Amino acid sequence: MPTLVLTWIANSAAIWLVAYLFRGVSIASWIDAFAAGLVLTLVNAIVKPILLILTLPVTIMTLGLFYFVISAICLAITAHLISGFSVSGWFNTLVAAIVISIFSTIIQSALRSDGAWH
Repeated sequence: MPTLVLTWIANSAAIWLVAYLFRGVSIASWIDAFAAGLVLTLVNAIVKPILLILTLPVTIMTLGLFYFVISAICLAITAHLISGFSVSGWFNTLVAAIVISIFSTIIQSALRSDGAWH
């Protein structure tokens, strides 16, 4: 399965799981979850590398912790673009971004065709 499609599926499932587990994150339907997953995948592929380059000195000074803030910014952009997906507050956005990353990584590893955990 192509990497971008696999990431889209994993992000969509992770967004739905986080919306189910956290009160500060809401998703209107599965269609909105898949749309948010697609937008998050594209934002992570296009915008996130640009943000990483622009904020590299801050990321280095914080020993990489600013990377979590960049992930939260990407999630906030996604929530802004998808009307059926919302995250309330910056702390919820930061925590949701971290948990979505963890869930997405686990789901992607489980969906790999060779069955090996990478």
